Amino acid sequence: MADLKERLLPPKPASAINLRDASFRASASGRQPFQGVDVLGLKKRGQGPRSWIRVDSSGNSQVIEVDKFTIMRRCDLPARDLRLLDPLFVYPSTILGREKAIVVNLEQIRCIITADEVLLLNSLDSYVLQYVVELKRRLQTAGVGEVWQSEGAELNRRRSRNFDNVFGNPSPDYLPFEFRALEVALEAACTFLDSQAAELEIEAYPLLDELTSKISTLNLERVRRLKSRLVALTRRVQKVRDEIEQLMDDDGDMAEMYLTEKKRRMESSFYGDQSLMGFRSNDGGLSASAPVSPVSSPPESRRLEKSLSIARSRHESMRSTESSTESIEQLEMLLEAYFVVIDSTLNKLTSLKEYIDDTEDFINIQLDNVRNQLIQFELLLTTATFVVAIFGVVAGIFGMNFDIPLFEDPGAFKWVLINTGVAGISIFCAFVWFFKYRRLMPL
Repeated sequence: MADLKERLLPPKPASAINLRDASFRASASGRQPFQGVDVLGLKKRGQGPRSWIRVDSSGNSQVIEVDKFTIMRRCDLPARDLRLLDPLFVYPSTILGREKAIVVNLEQIRCIITADEVLLLNSLDSYVLQYVVELKRRLQTAGVGEVWQSEGAELNRRRSRNFDNVFGNPSPDYLPFEFRALEVALEAACTFLDSQAAELEIEAYPLLDELTSKISTLNLERVRRLKSRLVALTRRVQKVRDEIEQLMDDDGDMAEMYLTEKKRRMESSFYGDQSLMGFRSNDGGLSASAPVSPVSSPPESRRLEKSLSIARSRHESMRSTESSTESIEQLEMLLEAYFVVIDSTLNKLTSLKEYIDDTEDFINIQLDNVRNQLIQFELLLTTATFVVAIFGVVAGIFGMNFDIPLFEDPGAFKWVLINTGVAGISIFCAFVWFFKYRRLMPL
């Protein structure tokens, strides 16, 4: 009965047995299942912690170990934006403005810029290290310059200090932290591309000059490789230029990249809401004991609260519009400066490509000239062959088996050769004159 019950009942669920012991139990043949594979140690790719270089707004740097999800929560970024920073993949140059961060992928510089810090994947690449060193130097220098400027302009700013403390209106010459970090990234990318273009120019012009003087298979192969490198570099430079131009054409994207302004607005609105809640609680505490009449006018405290709310909302809207316009102008001037730099690099590469095209055209003209000379020589050789064929015709005629009185004349052979030669030369000269008359060859 027990055996019949075991056969009829369904097997036990997998949760009721030890899967680990069952999976690593030896089989009947003595072979271990999943031998050499650590099943429990498998992790999804990209979820482990990575080493990041963090540079704050004061110019201090440190190396931190965080995973992808922590970065996503910290910077409020989707996973697809972090794929742009993966060094295992090659993505075109991109600058993305998000709610709390700017994702920058410019050649070797792949970083996340927020209002307070810059996060870069820890790398031994010299350009990444140079970016970190240059960013720290500029932030520290800017901090010293701002302190000196604040001390020197204390008298001029004393009048508007209260207004600036209340509303936080920055100076027109103030450049936020995210723009400074973006400027260093743009400068590093433009400098790297310009240096590569300069190296390509130094290598290209002597090689092209050598090719024009001596056309050989080796020189042609070297020029072909050079042109492939030029096309790849031009595509990269063009992508950076298009990305900067696209940002300059879209005011919404530029306004989205003003992270310091958005952070300040959020903090001011948060503190304003807290102060308003405190004012309401105090007002409620004061008026709790007073009788409330449904037909009476609103109390003075509520009128004052309403007036302050309307004034604050109007001022916030005006200030946000002005600051947005100012931030767009600041970022637009910054992008315009590096747009000129990258456009100059692109013009360099375009000039080099035109020089290569001109060299190819010159080589094709030379080859066409040689081909024409060969055709002319072949034409002359064909004409000479036709003239020589006349002697063969004469020899064939006189070789026939018949008797004529000319055979008995001792000087007949000489006259036949002379007449045949004169006729052949005359025919050849007639052909040459015809070719010259038709301009088939320069003679």
